Amino acid sequence: MITANVSALSMVMILVSAIIAIGLPIALFIYCRKRGAAVAPFFVGCAVMFLFALVLESIVHNIVFTSAVGNAIQNSVVIYGLYGGLMAGLFEETGRFAAFRTVLKKYQDNDVNALMYGAGHGGLESIVLVGIAMITNLVLALMINSGAIAAMLESLPAESAESVNQALAALTDSAPATFLAGAVERVFAIALQVSLSVLVWFAAKDQSRIVLFPLAIGLHACVDCIMYIVSQSVGSIWITEAVIGVMTVAVAFVAKKVWDANAEV
Repeated sequence: MITANVSALSMVMILVSAIIAIGLPIALFIYCRKRGAAVAPFFVGCAVMFLFALVLESIVHNIVFTSAVGNAIQNSVVIYGLYGGLMAGLFEETGRFAAFRTVLKKYQDNDVNALMYGAGHGGLESIVLVGIAMITNLVLALMINSGAIAAMLESLPAESAESVNQALAALTDSAPATFLAGAVERVFAIALQVSLSVLVWFAAKDQSRIVLFPLAIGLHACVDCIMYIVSQSVGSIWITEAVIGVMTVAVAFVAKKVWDANAEV
């Protein structure tokens, strides 16, 4: 049974994390609109993230991980990292490229639309993975501190109550700063998604720059692979975030070079 409360500082960190995860995509949307971007690329980015990453990629994972090959993949941190990174790169960058070549083709006269798309693509991911989770955590924290959770646990079967209790223990036992890690990662992830969108945008816009498409797949796969391996190999979440930050800056640097050489804004 939960006996400790969620600290006030933890609740503040949870709230800050939720605000960042949800507010950053909104802020980027406003910024891109002020620079002349259309609205449609943002929502196409949301749709592509949902369809290609959350639906199609998940279907493939479910098929693979129920096979003998899937068992072998999951038994190796390195192989799992390589597999996960490659799948993320293939599905998301292919979805990006397809969107730029079809529904967003008519928006290619304004390169700021590439940034708007990236804000939507990374924004939905941020809201779904962190924003909603943090809002849920905040509600649960309030229930724990008010005693409502304890009353609910008493009404559950012993086995179910123990499972819920273990899940909720993360809220009471985690250091307050831990709740910020998800938001920090989302800042890097959105920056990465915008950067990759720039690369694929120019690959789709001009056949002579098609090499930027496989480059985006490779960079995406590399970042996700290294992130997973590091997260499983070190004990500090902040070391993992630092590594992600360095990789994101490197990809953003490449995207900035491509943007400076090709953008017409």
